[in-house]
Amino acid sequence: MELLIPDWIGIPANVGALSTMRGGGVSRGPYDDGHGGGGLNLGAHVQDEPANVQRNRSLLRSILPAEPFWLTQVHGVNVADAAKVLGTPDADACLASEPGAVCVMMTADCLPVLLCDAAGSVVGAAHAGWRGLAGGVLENTVSAMRDRGAGEISAWLGPAIGPQQFEVGQDVLDAFAAHDAASRSAFVAIAGREGKYLADIYQLARQRLAQVGVQRVAGGGFCTVSDKRFYSYRRDKQTGRMASLIWLR
Repeated sequence: MELLIPDWIGIPANVGALSTMRGGGVSRGPYDDGHGGGGLNLGAHVQDEPANVQRNRSLLRSILPAEPFWLTQVHGVNVADAAKVLGTPDADACLASEPGAVCVMMTADCLPVLLCDAAGSVVGAAHAGWRGLAGGVLENTVSAMRDRGAGEISAWLGPAIGPQQFEVGQDVLDAFAAHDAASRSAFVAIAGREGKYLADIYQLARQRLAQVGVQRVAGGGFCTVSDKRFYSYRRDKQTGRMASLIWLR
């Protein structure tokens, strides 16, 4: 498997975290590694062969302490407890305060955010597409972690669409500006195209995290559209899903 290990300075020793990439699995066709080899598609909802998805998930499970807590992600703001909820609930964030529960977010351009507190007592993961980010999914995740006793929280921003590729309309800018006028600085108008902007989802996430006291933020140097080591829905339309995971040992 091709894995991305977070460049997360100061992460507690009892916290494990990683993000998968496109290669190293068994999926074929539009879900492959981009070079004719097997792809590590982990999404069961993208019309890939179910047996291939299961095999890919088994490969991932082999390096984890437990089965990941798979969710039904709906671009919302709900936070689930990875240790207590059964099934695959509709949620776009989860947390864990017990060893062995693996939080996971699947993405293919949306921003995965992993979080942990300095003591290594609570971890969390959030799926921050623009709708969830504008709606408060990061704030809800941080609040839920603090309700579990989290102290100082830090975050890592995983692979997402980069600021030179994320073209959005006026509605997206307005959704963020309605919450905080300062968020306008994350949007650059596209010359000659009224109402069209390039948005920096990493900057928007840092702004939202700072507003709830999360100042230590790593990562954020990726572009899933430009870098074909990653799956990208915007680039390829029919494609696989990667996973970003965090857990307590």
